[in-house]
Amino acid sequence: MNLKEFLTSGDKMALNEGVRLVEITPEYAVTEMAVEQRHLNAGGVCHGAAMFLLADFALAAVSNTSGKLTFAISCNITYHKGARLGDVLTARAEMASSHPKLPYSIVRITNQKGELIATFTGTCYSKSQPLAN
Repeated sequence: MNLKEFLTSGDKMALNEGVRLVEITPEYAVTEMAVEQRHLNAGGVCHGAAMFLLADFALAAVSNTSGKLTFAISCNITYHKGARLGDVLTARAEMASSHPKLPYSIVRITNQKGELIATFTGTCYSKSQPLAN
């Protein structure tokens, strides 16, 4: 099983919320999600938790390219603009520091127009345990 299959089948939250893993390389990963009714908050815009999930899944993808099981230990998100029903959001996580134990990535979430919706940063911890194959 490759990394994309491992993450796509193993991350039930992302799967259940319609988050799709588009691309993975050791330098970056891309996830995508169409904003549906289930993603809206009481104000009628995309819930912050849905955007956090989108970014977190991209972070997981790029951080696990080392082949070692890697988990987020600290994340921060800033919302710049609301996303609406029907928007297609893309999160691109770029590896900013590929430290062997504490990789750090920056994730930019944009909509289908290329507008910046949110920025997310994440520090992870790489265990000595290899990914399950």
